[in-house]
Amino acid sequence: MSFLKNILGKKDTPINSSSDFWNWFLKNEKEFFKIVQSRKNINTDFFDKLAPKLNEVHSGIYFLTGMFDDQTVELILTPDGAIKNIYVIEELVNNAPQIKGWKFTALKPASNIKDVSINYEDYEFKKENLKFYPNLDKNYPDEIDLTIIYDHFTEEKKGILANGIYIFLDNYLGELHSVTLIDNMRVIGNNEVAEELIPIEKLKDYLIWREKEFIEKYEGTRHNTEHDGYASFEGKTKEGGIVLAVINTTLLQWDKKASHPWILIVGIPYEETDESGLPDNETYKRLDEIEDEITLSLTDADGYLNVGRETANNKREIFFACKDFRKPPKVLDALIKKHNKTFEINYEIYKDKYWKSFRHYEPK
Repeated sequence: MSFLKNILGKKDTPINSSSDFWNWFLKNEKEFFKIVQSRKNINTDFFDKLAPKLNEVHSGIYFLTGMFDDQTVELILTPDGAIKNIYVIEELVNNAPQIKGWKFTALKPASNIKDVSINYEDYEFKKENLKFYPNLDKNYPDEIDLTIIYDHFTEEKKGILANGIYIFLDNYLGELHSVTLIDNMRVIGNNEVAEELIPIEKLKDYLIWREKEFIEKYEGTRHNTEHDGYASFEGKTKEGGIVLAVINTTLLQWDKKASHPWILIVGIPYEETDESGLPDNETYKRLDEIEDEITLSLTDADGYLNVGRETANNKREIFFACKDFRKPPKVLDALIKKHNKTFEINYEIYKDKYWKSFRHYEPK
């Protein structure tokens, strides 16, 4: 029997926690260090082993590596722009042990702009060929809306150029600021410029100033939903199915929406329906119980406002406006794990300071 085990090889212990991952990494770190230091076979001998282990921790964890100095390998973990995975990476790196010769970094760090030059799809992005100006709108004073001017802009390559600029900003601003501070961005060429151009190296200071103003304006702002008013909406889909929604209309009239800029939408598909296409009584009860679970974890006192819900097309959607973007994904990931045998729950979280996502529920 032991002979067979030796032939077949010993199966790796499953990774169920950050501790499991770091225990596995500790067993292999010396070999990994040599591989990165030598720059030989990095893909096959390091990346191909690391990627599946990180995926066991949580899907959507990407990585970069290289020599931080002659004696230190840096491993950077990144969500590649996915807001919902930031908390996972931060917690994983916070739980990393001290390992001689290794530096672990959560999210791509900011760099001196003089050192940032990105080559992407045969285009180069650097401070010499990039400028910007903010787009200010009195109706949305808290939004950070930017126009980026690229010297070699062409309309046909607009998508590629935008991707290259996002990579440039990740490296210049640092990934956290790049994906959380900018609300909207468009890319144009010099022939479309409508405002005075600002050197791209001043963008970091501009964003820090705007964020400081925003925090000072809304710090401590909370809303108690206990006595709010709600309205029911009923309509039909294009296919003739029923759409039912219950929305906190008091919240939609609130003048401090921007204080809770992160919109969380939880989707719960269901199969069992009554003759109207809506969930049957048992399914309705279970959907409400899951919503109650979420609301108990994401309370208005802590900065998470339940805006309402919509039921249609064999799916319940629950809407929250949130003060921050870290706790909601953590709560939802745990909920998905708990109910994965019953419902295929999914969610998205994104920034929408003025809750434009709910405009269709506001009075005309």
